[in-house]
Amino acid sequence: MTTLFNYTKPFTLESGVTLPGYHLAYTTHGKLNAAKDNVVWIFHALTANSNPLEWWPGLVGEGKFFDPAKYFIICVNKPGSPYGSISPLSINPETGQPYYHQFPVFTIRDMIRTYQQLKDHLGIKKIFIGLGGSTGGMQLLEWSIEEPELFEHIVPIATNAALSPWAIAFNASQRLAIEADETWLEEKPDAGQRGLAAARSIALLSYRHYNGYDITQPRDKAFVELSKEAVYAADNYQRYQGLKLVNRFNVISYYRLSHSMDSHDVGRNRNGVEKALKQVKARTLVIGIVSDMLYPISEQEYLQKTIPGAQLLSIASDFGHDGFLLEYEKIETALKHFIEEKSSHHLKVVNQ
Repeated sequence: MTTLFNYTKPFTLESGVTLPGYHLAYTTHGKLNAAKDNVVWIFHALTANSNPLEWWPGLVGEGKFFDPAKYFIICVNKPGSPYGSISPLSINPETGQPYYHQFPVFTIRDMIRTYQQLKDHLGIKKIFIGLGGSTGGMQLLEWSIEEPELFEHIVPIATNAALSPWAIAFNASQRLAIEADETWLEEKPDAGQRGLAAARSIALLSYRHYNGYDITQPRDKAFVELSKEAVYAADNYQRYQGLKLVNRFNVISYYRLSHSMDSHDVGRNRNGVEKALKQVKARTLVIGIVSDMLYPISEQEYLQKTIPGAQLLSIASDFGHDGFLLEYEKIETALKHFIEEKSSHHLKVVNQ
């Protein structure tokens, strides 16, 4: 069930911009039990929506590890995304028109501070487990530092404590592609579509791996032609994925959310990353993809070494960063061991 939460009090962002309020679209599956101790809070990645049954069906759903018959599962569409929460397409109450390019940047920390209000509204005092990959993992880490007593378990996946210069450069390159589309500054929902398609193509190169393209888009693969210029499957695939995102997302949302990612640094105003991570009190399982070039495994190793008592699962995959969505069987096996294991000793699981 997808619901809208309206917060009607002034809300000040880290940038100093004060909004008169905001709204969040969130999806729930299952019911909160009497003890209110069965909450699973899932954080979605960059362009997903608030329904993990659609984009993480290997882990969430009837008969799956996160079964609504057992858990109260909640996922919020993050601010800035066009899937129901406040975004560039929302009406600016000061003008009566959509925000479009006037929409402010929500930092990762701003995002979780909006979720805190929803959590209180729902009467949630404790979250049994929080998990999220990529930008979802960033939000999870932020919240587990902001409220160390809230989470019993956390599972940050294919993520890091602060966005690296390498990842910022990828985001900047995508913004350059968008800016090169002369229509992107037009104030209408379908502006900048060619730029967005090009940005998505750049992003895919950071999400995937050499081996993955060799497996799924070999030179001799037959394909349905999208363009007479697309002679090879990999070329066709990049064009297809760009068009696919154009048909379901908004260019200003994408542009602003890339700035949100750039803001990620759990150590900001907390005396550094190491001191911030040491504030985490939840039992922690960090999961990384060995072939991930966007958030390399060294970043998850750092999380494991720095968060008190954290465990690490390193997954071998041919699919790079996107492996966190595809290797769900390995993740499920690790989750079972992690949740069922009550001892506090450190366990490092490598290359399962």
